[in-house]
Amino acid sequence: MIYPTRRQFLGSGIAAAGAMSLANPAEAFASDQLLKGKAEHVISIWLGGGMGQIDTFDPKAKGDPKAKKAGAYYDSIDTAVKGVQVCEHLSKTAKVMDRVTAVRTVNHDVIDEHAAATNRMHTGRAISGTVTYPSIGSLIVHERGPVNDSAPPYVLIGYPNVTRGPGFLGAKYGYLYLTETGRGPAGLSRPDGITDQRQSRREAFLASLKNSSEPTKISQIEDYEAAIEQSLKLSGPEFSRVFQLDREPADLRNRYGGEFGQRCLLSRRLIERGVRFIEVSHNLNFLNGAGWDVHNSGIVNQHKLIQEMDTAFSTLITDLEEKRLLDKTLIVITSEFGRPPEFDSGGGRGHQGSAFSCVLAGGGLSHRGAWGETDHLSKKIVDNPVSVPDFFATICACLGVDYHKYLYAGDRPVPVTDQGQPIAALFDA
Repeated sequence: MIYPTRRQFLGSGIAAAGAMSLANPAEAFASDQLLKGKAEHVISIWLGGGMGQIDTFDPKAKGDPKAKKAGAYYDSIDTAVKGVQVCEHLSKTAKVMDRVTAVRTVNHDVIDEHAAATNRMHTGRAISGTVTYPSIGSLIVHERGPVNDSAPPYVLIGYPNVTRGPGFLGAKYGYLYLTETGRGPAGLSRPDGITDQRQSRREAFLASLKNSSEPTKISQIEDYEAAIEQSLKLSGPEFSRVFQLDREPADLRNRYGGEFGQRCLLSRRLIERGVRFIEVSHNLNFLNGAGWDVHNSGIVNQHKLIQEMDTAFSTLITDLEEKRLLDKTLIVITSEFGRPPEFDSGGGRGHQGSAFSCVLAGGGLSHRGAWGETDHLSKKIVDNPVSVPDFFATICACLGVDYHKYLYAGDRPVPVTDQGQPIAALFDA
């Protein structure tokens, strides 16, 4: 008998292990201990255009746009966390930074394409020609399910977009969207003249049609019928009351601020109602004419955007805390990329994906004000880089979702977070 050499034995063992992991990729991380938080909800604030980290949550020494000297546009101020500073226009947030972690070292390789970067920051992946990947909102809803039957699991306060959608998970895990805070989604509002009696007759007629047809096993039709049933539940007066913001104390409404603040207030009311995941878009371009995409002169009034976000974000934190919902609710601030320290020819800033800030607050995490370190210009990562999959894995872990799990687009295995690893320090007891 011919015995294998030690090298041959080891080689065959490694090959076998590799084959096993390929055969069942979900087993690749089976021995790892998963981090698991206790949050139940997510409020995700989207700053479309590209929030400049050097002018908000990762401030550095001031520069000078006229002299083309790279650096921050504003002065920095201390926060409630020793050694952590933010921009001077985040004065309210500075007082609650002990409930916040600015993750300063998020990075990806998308620089100059807003649409591609928006997709990356919603799905955690590059755009694929063969698979439409689900958004983080749809992933959370798919894995955690609805909180209850009296509210939609996923609400988008802003304009619909495929990057926010369910991808291969199917329409069941999509969002319900609205663009106004004072009323519910238009598709759920009854036309004038449709009384409760007429609505009841319509629903009875729909039920008779459904009962007279043969049951279907086509998933797309089943999802469509489920969406109709949910819409009927949500079109009544009980759910519609969540949009009546005038039920809130006037003082609280004033503390939240303008339209964006009212969106955040509505988000809190939706959380109380049982919504699992909410995305709130901050897209009020008229404040500075450019939104967060501050090329050229758009940067001149950028402080108005920062101040509006500061007011709404800090109030949302304290409001949730007063209602004992902050530990159950993870607040996330993301943007498609950051901005470089250098000024362009018009005094504004370009795009930077190699190092930028995203923010986490609440959710029962062990916050520390900031995580990760960039260089003196907030241009290069010095310590603790966080990839987009890592950031998504942190969100998943906070919600108790298995971030090592594989989903399937047909027969194709797709990792939930593209094998991201959570920021373990935020889960310290």
